[in-house]
Amino acid sequence: MSYRHSYIARILIAPAACLFCSLAQAHAGSADGWLHPLTGLDHLLAMIAVGAWSSQIGGRAVWFVPTAFVCCMLLGGVAGFEQFDIPGVEAGVALSVLVLGLAIGCAKALPILIASATVGTFGVFHGYAHGYEMPVMDDKFLYVAGFLASTATLHLIGAIGAYFVLKCSGGARILKCAGFACALCGTWLTYAVLFGV
Repeated sequence: MSYRHSYIARILIAPAACLFCSLAQAHAGSADGWLHPLTGLDHLLAMIAVGAWSSQIGGRAVWFVPTAFVCCMLLGGVAGFEQFDIPGVEAGVALSVLVLGLAIGCAKALPILIASATVGTFGVFHGYAHGYEMPVMDDKFLYVAGFLASTATLHLIGAIGAYFVLKCSGGARILKCAGFACALCGTWLTYAVLFGV
């Protein structure tokens, strides 16, 4: 393994271990928030795709792109809590799966700022959906901590998975195929939202 590869592996895996330890504690008090991103195919695919795309872009994008999603997701979650009206949330969530899948499938390495702004926009929609659907509870902080931790974990799974896929022979092609499969799911999800299927 080259020095560059071993360095990337360390910066991906070390935080993952720390995060999983914290998640075990967060889960006890925020089961609803933790599980919410795992209950919908749209949320699940988009969050894994964010991590995979960041790994495909490489460099600082591994940190900045997922971080932008999580931060903007928090803002969207607050808007959802307060019942602010953001139009097209369901369509935005579905489109995120389509767009992120295409980005991976086309191996589109955008500049970090543009990639971060793109996923950040989608993060607002995902966060709003989580916040708006929050069950009635006294401690909203635990719910927020739960869905943010779950989201970050899915980003890490996508990033680490893509990193090791890209190391394999033909890995770039495999990742592109996975991206197009994600985009196909996003197409169906978008169609279902727009036409009420």
